[in-house]
Amino acid sequence: MAIYHPNEQPAPTYDAHTHLNDDALYFDVPAYLGRAHEFQVLEMNVVGYNREGNRRAIELAENNEGIAAVVGFQPEDTPDFDEQAKQELEEQVQNPVVVAVGEAGLDYHWDTDRAVQKAAFQAQIDLAKKMDLPIVIHNREAFDDVYRMLKTAGIQKAVIHSFSGTPEQAKAWADLGYYVSFSGVATFKKAEEVREAAKVVPIDQLLVETDAPYLAPTPFRGKTNEPGWTKYVVDSLAETLGMDRDHLAAQTVENAHRAFLNHD
Repeated sequence: MAIYHPNEQPAPTYDAHTHLNDDALYFDVPAYLGRAHEFQVLEMNVVGYNREGNRRAIELAENNEGIAAVVGFQPEDTPDFDEQAKQELEEQVQNPVVVAVGEAGLDYHWDTDRAVQKAAFQAQIDLAKKMDLPIVIHNREAFDDVYRMLKTAGIQKAVIHSFSGTPEQAKAWADLGYYVSFSGVATFKKAEEVREAAKVVPIDQLLVETDAPYLAPTPFRGKTNEPGWTKYVVDSLAETLGMDRDHLAAQTVENAHRAFLNHD
């Protein structure tokens, strides 16, 4: 296996999950895009999470080359996923700049009603199947229920966003044919289990992301994250996997295109 070689000018990278639609980044998008391009992060998915986030994601994708939109309701916002919001989402996913449904899933860390979460998640699973789109999964402390709902529905196209589970869970997702996306968590000193999980994911099912403005990677932990810092996630994973970082970057771009743009 090749050895990790950091480059001054990194290979192009695809940030599979970022939130330029978040208030922390939205009002200075040109600056963040400019820095992303300096780091060769030339493509990204801006991911929605509620009605305003979805609207902004589509707006940014329509007005910026290299940006695609993902629209959905994250677990925290599912109390607002009423019939009007559901209808609006069904209209939004027909926009050609939208490449996936999400982020959707379950989060048992917070006290949002679990029945409400599950109903909204199921509705978004059904929508993804109806539109033949991949679904981007938010899973926090809810692996068993998320796994069961996706498998029961026969979902074949899914991306596990910001993976932070065990190697066994990573293998379970990979065995379903899902893409597993790693964020800045993989760079954290105490995240050895996440790095071990990366080793069990087939290279053609691995993605990288920032989840900006959250989860800034080492050496910027605790600061406002941004898409350009996808570079540091690739650097860390390349070292973990013993790969040439440019080869890994190119592979994750190819994977992202296959997952989101080609729909095969």
